[in-house]
Amino acid sequence: MNTPNKLTVARMILVPFLVVFLLTGWGGEANRWICLAIFVAASVTDWFDGHLARKYNLITNFGKFMDPLADKLLVCSAMICMIEVDKLPAWVVIIIIGREFIISGFRLIAAENGIVIAANYWGKFKTVSQMIMIILLMLDFGGVFAVLTQVFIWLSVALTIISLLTYIMQNRKVLSMQE
Repeated sequence: MNTPNKLTVARMILVPFLVVFLLTGWGGEANRWICLAIFVAASVTDWFDGHLARKYNLITNFGKFMDPLADKLLVCSAMICMIEVDKLPAWVVIIIIGREFIISGFRLIAAENGIVIAANYWGKFKTVSQMIMIILLMLDFGGVFAVLTQVFIWLSVALTIISLLTYIMQNRKVLSMQE
């Protein structure tokens, strides 16, 4: 397993720790910062594994499949926790997770036909906006940051919908593979 793929696996391993700290408050007064450190560390691996894979030509089918899956696991787990702690409306998470299920379905159909579909730029923008939204929700500074957080919630929803529509249009041939 190459380094980018190890970073992807590491991101997935960090998710249960993030969930535990988000939902239990075990870190006491430092809990917000512990959650933020775990989430940022996991998010940075997303950028870093992609950078290494492209720079050193270490792109693999495992990475094409597991990297987006690791992103979904990280982001969706954090957002579900944000519902539990009353920081994010459920409808936002439903739209975002619904998109992820649809894209995963596309990828499964494509994989059955020997095609691996990598993430596109709209998906990457969507993921970055969601990660920033989650960071802002974790920080929960209030004031002008509350407005910024709302902007990122709406931006994340918009980019989720745009990326879904773009993905479907770019890969519509996958739908015709199932009869």
